[in-house]
Amino acid sequence: MRIFIYECVSAGGLGPIVPPSLLREGRAMLDAVVADFRRLPGIEVVTIPDETLCDAFSTAAARCDWTLVIAPEVDGLLRSRCQAVLDAGGRLLGSQPGAIGLTADKLATAEFWQERGVPHPRTQALDATHIASFPPPWVMKPRCGAGSQATFLIRHQDDAMRVWAPAFQECPDEEFIVQQYVRGQAASVSLLIGAKQTLALMPTRQHLSHDSRFRYLGGSLPLPESLANRAARLVLQAVAGIDGLHGYVGVDLILGDDGLDFAIEINPRLTTSYIGLRQLCRENIAEVMLKIVQGETVQTLTWAAKEVRFGIPAFEPIP
Repeated sequence: MRIFIYECVSAGGLGPIVPPSLLREGRAMLDAVVADFRRLPGIEVVTIPDETLCDAFSTAAARCDWTLVIAPEVDGLLRSRCQAVLDAGGRLLGSQPGAIGLTADKLATAEFWQERGVPHPRTQALDATHIASFPPPWVMKPRCGAGSQATFLIRHQDDAMRVWAPAFQECPDEEFIVQQYVRGQAASVSLLIGAKQTLALMPTRQHLSHDSRFRYLGGSLPLPESLANRAARLVLQAVAGIDGLHGYVGVDLILGDDGLDFAIEINPRLTTSYIGLRQLCRENIAEVMLKIVQGETVQTLTWAAKEVRFGIPAFEPIP
């Protein structure tokens, strides 16, 4: 079996100038998942180091049994690359373009969740004429962003004017949303989703910067049992009813200090948490993902009894 693994950022999909954090995360995810698939008997892994090579992407997608696309949601990149796989006659080891279109749009996701009663912070489009009706603290972020780009905590209305210029300089072509700020533990839960099974992996803690920018500084696991149980309950609510979510999907959450928990966003792709999860899981997560997407049912995974902290580009045990 041949599996084409495409990581957009390291392959030049964002052009020659990209945020270093996105490049490091992309390369780390690519290296990890390629190594795991190569450990499987009968699997040949195909990658392309430079997508500017003539027809390299479409050719690889057409000739391989499965294609795993790793790409940021910005500018519709993830959705367009996945659609290109289908157009080439390939099969996705991941989510369908329709599901990506919904979940990559943070405002559309918020409206979807509101209709279904999924706990989610109040969210609306950024409108300078009505911003006073949204009392601080709140978070300003791109509607279809990734990697904490142009994300700011607004504690006072004056902060909004101060961050306006740098936000639009960082993401000049983006629409922005505003979202109620929730105090609590930032966490994520990754799922492996197939036609017959949705399997939640071990919840992880997200480490974010304290400079009001929410920069991702890596993660650690496991979470305390009480928090992990809360995260596991909410994540299944968050993905319910979204047709076309397949393969590896990550959901970001805030586990509130007051006991109220909120879904924040869905990443319909491999996420950085994979780097830490693979260190504790006794099974090969890449193999399990492949089985679930192919319609097999997998028993509950087993995990090593230790703590791991992972960063970019490397991961290491917590001292």
